[in-house]
Amino acid sequence: MKNYYMGIDIGTNESKGVLIDETCKIIETATASHEVENPKPNYFEHDAEKVWWGDFCKISNQLIRKSGIAPEVIQGVGASALSADVVPVDENCKPLRKAILYGIDARAEKEIEYLQEYYGEERLEKLFNDPLCSSDCMPKILWIKNNEPEIHEKAYKFLTASSYLTAKLTGVYVIDRYLAISSFAPCYRNDLAIDRELTEELYCRADQLAEGRETAETVGYVTESAAKETGLKAGTPVVTGTDDSGAEAISTGVLKPGNLMVQLGSTCYLMYCSDKMLDDGRIWAGDYLIPGTFCIDGGTNAAGALTKWIRDTMYTEVVKEQESGGENAFGVMAELSSHIPAGSGGLVVLPYFAGERTPINDANAKGVFFGLQLHHTREHMYRAALEGVAYSIAQHIDILEENGLTIDSFLCVGGGTKNKEWLQIIADVTGHTVKTAKVTIGAAYGDAMIAAVGTGGFKGYDELEQYIEPGIRIEPRKENQKIYGPLKKIYHELYQKTKDLMHQL
Repeated sequence: MKNYYMGIDIGTNESKGVLIDETCKIIETATASHEVENPKPNYFEHDAEKVWWGDFCKISNQLIRKSGIAPEVIQGVGASALSADVVPVDENCKPLRKAILYGIDARAEKEIEYLQEYYGEERLEKLFNDPLCSSDCMPKILWIKNNEPEIHEKAYKFLTASSYLTAKLTGVYVIDRYLAISSFAPCYRNDLAIDRELTEELYCRADQLAEGRETAETVGYVTESAAKETGLKAGTPVVTGTDDSGAEAISTGVLKPGNLMVQLGSTCYLMYCSDKMLDDGRIWAGDYLIPGTFCIDGGTNAAGALTKWIRDTMYTEVVKEQESGGENAFGVMAELSSHIPAGSGGLVVLPYFAGERTPINDANAKGVFFGLQLHHTREHMYRAALEGVAYSIAQHIDILEENGLTIDSFLCVGGGTKNKEWLQIIADVTGHTVKTAKVTIGAAYGDAMIAAVGTGGFKGYDELEQYIEPGIRIEPRKENQKIYGPLKKIYHELYQKTKDLMHQL
């Protein structure tokens, strides 16, 4: 009898799920879409019960029904979700407010400034490893404490999304090493014990945080009540789970030092597996999902979200045609812009349309179209936006290489990989060969793999490599590299020369 494993990932605008067999073959997939709430500038939220748990239940039931696989032969379940988000829950795991989302939510800017002053530069760097920014959870918890004290006091646990899903499935409140050490700094020590003194000094009671566990560790079993809602069998093993980027990195083959993943979704996220820790304030560093390795990562807030904005504001007639049964709007946009040469006619975009995470770590940064002239069209602006994200990726790679780290494998994942010209732009701007995995569904696939590792389907992560098939391979074009060289220099200097003006807006 075959064994099967389920993985479900909750994303910013869409959730995905997969059911795989013991050879990592995908048996069935399912999706569910939802909206992001943006009640105020820099405020981004999800209804955790409706979106996170609602999507999980919907997808789980769909996978079981569509596949015809009996719940009894599903040997493990893994979940991932948005990373540095916060939802306070009561003792029944019922959310006490809307979940505050990851780095795109910048409401805690005052709290960040307070912590910077409170700790001082030297202690701050020691405690957080990386520059404090909107991707950290503790400023968000401090924001709740300052602005919603009754909720803060009533909270049984402050959870991130994957912790919430695992708790709903099992009744066990856990967080994996990757998220605990990085997103919930400085509250967890390297042994995953909660540092009571640091936690209770400013943020919350130590008992209000989840227990730290390894990512691929069976931490509980599906409860009777969760079984009724999800269609899973009560008693099915559940692993700790992790964030979407970590799970997607596993799914695409980031399994050893030298592997880099670039995730092209609503945001752009980079994850590099390293055999050594990096101390560079421009990017983030912490433990990776695979024991004994480290993760060097960074994020660009607006990638797919930027192209979506261009679509919805500049290509309204194309969107209407799609809604009437016409071609996909992004496909049409790609075709219309195919004649635009590298460099977009001297147009350079800073993709800081939702503030920015790394390497500038500035929640108040603003998006810029620089160099606009009368001959430029919306097609130039669209291509320039794609190039702007590529410049940001190149900026991160430069930092890795400055620190003596080499890139042996450059893997792109996410919805953005459907745009082959975007992949070519990234290859041309960075000068690296860009590859994809054959299976591109993303984090949900990695969740299922992690569930298989954690429940005994595989002895370790290294056994997964044989089942990850390669997709496409794109080589950089030397002629375009020459064009992008000077433009990259302008990109690097543009923020430094305009940031003071940005902060006045």
